[in-house]
Parts: sequence; structure tokens; C-alpha cells
Amino acid sequence: MLIDIGSTFTKVSLIDTGNEEIIAHSRANTTVKTDVNTGLRKALAEAKGWEKARYKLACSSAAGGLKIIAIGLVPEMTAEAARRAALGAGSRVLKTYSYQLADSDIEDIKGQDADIILLAGGTDGGNRDCIIHNARKLAAAELNRPVVVAGNRSAVDEVSAILKEGGKEIYLTENVMPELEKLNIEPARRVIREIFLKRIIKARGLTRVREMIDDLIMPTPAAVMKAAKLLADGTANEAGLGELMLVDIGGATTDVHSAASGEPGRTGVTWRGLEEPYIKRTVEGDLGMRYSALSLYQAIGPDRFCKQLEKAGAGEITQNDYEKIIGHFHKRVDSLARGKEELIVDKLLGRNAVRLAVARHAGVLKTINTPMGPAYIQEGKDLSQLKRIIGTGGIIVNNDHPRFILEGALYKNQENPELLAPLEAEFMVDSAYIMAACGLLSEIEPETSLRIMKRYLVKK
Repeated sequence: MLIDIGSTFTKVSLIDTGNEEIIAHSRANTTVKTDVNTGLRKALAEAKGWEKARYKLACSSAAGGLKIIAIGLVPEMTAEAARRAALGAGSRVLKTYSYQLADSDIEDIKGQDADIILLAGGTDGGNRDCIIHNARKLAAAELNRPVVVAGNRSAVDEVSAILKEGGKEIYLTENVMPELEKLNIEPARRVIREIFLKRIIKARGLTRVREMIDDLIMPTPAAVMKAAKLLADGTANEAGLGELMLVDIGGATTDVHSAASGEPGRTGVTWRGLEEPYIKRTVEGDLGMRYSALSLYQAIGPDRFCKQLEKAGAGEITQNDYEKIIGHFHKRVDSLARGKEELIVDKLLGRNAVRLAVARHAGVLKTINTPMGPAYIQEGKDLSQLKRIIGTGGIIVNNDHPRFILEGALYKNQENPELLAPLEAEFMVDSAYIMAACGLLSEIEPETSLRIMKRYLVKK
């Protein structure tokens, strides 16, 4: 039995691991505002025989999922490394702070509903002053949040003493960037997951859920990341599909996962900036289909959206009409698109969510002029040759034309000519909502999990 307690729906899948097939799938509205177990019981009632399952595993992104504030030294370096560590742990980064924290920053942090503060800063043996200053600021603040210290190892003892004196719950781990432009995010990811298991489950009202499952629960995005990596790489006995991108469009965010090296694909290109992880996740909190519908529309722009409607053959829908529809989606976050106009607007919102999220995820190739002629600099991942894009999320799974939505990822539909987005790709849809479930299953039966994904992902 595999449970995914999402912000909107709680989904239960029963898997026959012997025959490698889904034997039951159910869902119910997540009831996190009252008692999350109410929605779970409804979903379980439709999944007959779940009690007999040999494994009972769960993941959750309820109540906004795992939320982290990341603090570092330089925006493009240690602060970005801290942000990537948080994202890699399956969290949502509420905000990233750089340099020395000011009093106004502390007030801002206190006003945010973060679960964890990730404190980084300085390479090992490098700048100590910034992380020590920020530790003092956090120690003096009325903040009842765990602090994960993942910065300059030469400052860790002093930082730890300062935070302990301030009564803070602290967790020490390795520096997220021990050397300039070198990432080391896995230790911080493990600590964040430990805190999720120890502390966040209780805060989310998931303690009783844990009583009916095995001792395994993780943030849903972390489960999806595991599934993406397994699907790309395979196992010793079962081949994967190769490098891929997974786009997950939700009501509040659009997540993009890439399982790809991202190295320069052409000669004469210099890779610049922070090292890119093979498994990379980005989260766009302004590109959701319901909670974030207004900010998604704002990111698209009225003129561009109007032109897209005309191109789609729906020019008769006026700006007043589609803005009313988008406003309705924002207010009624559980609403489904109904009627021709709502369906067209919803589909275009989905395509743009993919387009914009991939534009922020992929790298860019810049040309600079030198005395020796033009030179080429790559920042971020080169995904131009990536051949497979997988889509999940309600707007994709329940749409008659998911390919139209996913094609928003392609270079030809992007606006930045420097963007290293996929040139062409095969599209697959997670029609059975199995990615998170198979990420859970991969913890105990990876080959079975891989074969189930390969069986149920549908080409479009």
C-alpha cells in the first residue's frame, strides 16, 4: 500500500508486486485543516484489502509540504548551495537570504511559516564572520524552529555554541559548499529528512497515519525525485530509460526534475558557476494551476495570453472572460475546468506553467566577446539534447491533449534564444499517478518499482 497525502488529494495505490501491477487506486480530499486521517480513511475505504499489504508506505506534501528558509553568504554560491540542498530534500524554499542578516531580515523570517532554517556560509577555511554573525542574529530571535548548520567547518563550533546558548534546536552537518563552486548537498538532505521524520510529521497531524504504516514517510517531492532517478538510471539488472525530465504541475507549484548531467553538449563551451547536481529539482511557487493561478497569469502577461488564445483558435474569448475564469480557479482551488472556455484557458495555463518552469530550470548559453573572438559560456544545465519528458499532475493526467501542454518545455516554444531547453523529445504521461508511489516502493523493491513505471507510463 502506497499513500501520497497531497495538499489537495490523498491518493492510495495498492500494488501487486508479484504481478507488478496496480490492483486498486483511490483518492479523497485531503482534510489537513481538520484531521488528515479523515480524508485518508475515505481513500482507504475504496482500496479494499489494504490491511493485508506486506508493506505500507507513505509520503506527504500536506499543509504546504516541508518549508525551509535558506541562509548563505554569496547569493550565487553558498546561499544557492543551501537552496539546492533544501530543494533536493523535497522541501519548498520560502526565501533565501545572503550576506549578514539585518534586523529587518529577522522580522521577515519570524513572519514566515518555515519548518526548518538551513544556515550555511563560507567554504571550509574561508569566510567565518558572516555565518557567526547570522548565528547570533538567529540565537537572539524568538524563533522556535530547528536550525541545520551546514557551513564553514572552521566556524561550526562557535556557531553551535551561539545557537545552543540561544536555546535553539540545532543539527550539525557537512558544509553544502566545502570548496568554491563544489556542491556537497547530500549530508544536509539526510539531516532534513531526519527532522521531517522526527518533528514535522507530528506538526502536520500525521502521527496517527504513521501508526498504520511501516516506519517510512518522506516529503512527496523526495519520493518523486527517487522515482525519476531510478527511471533514468535503472538498476544492475533492469535498464532505465536514460536521461529525462519530469514536470509535475500542481495547484500551488510546478516542480521540474531533471535526471541528466547537463554538461556542455558542444565543443568550445566553458561551464561557469555553481556545480550542477545530476538530479536537480526546481520549484516555482508562482506557477500553480489553482492557488497560484493569478501569479501564473501575471507571469504570462495579458497580451501574450491573448495571442495564445487566438493561435489556439479561441480568439472569441475576451480578456474579461478569461480573467474571470482564472479568478474563479484561484478562489475555488478544488474546481475542475468545465465547458469549452474553461477547458481552453486551463490548458493554456498548463502549457505556460511548463514553459516558464522549464525556462527557470534549464541553463543558458551566453556569447561573450574577447580579444580572441567570441567565446561561449554555459550557466546551468544543457538539456537541449534530452530526449524524454514525463508529465504528471491533474492538468496533464486528466487532459485530452497532454502533449500540447508538455510541448511548452521545448526550445521552439521558449522566448529566450540562449535557453538550453530540449530541442525535441518523446512525451510520456503518468496517467496512473504512480511516480510518488514508485518512489516509495523503490526504497524496498527498486526493480519492481522500475518495471511498474515502465509499464504504466503512457507515450503521447
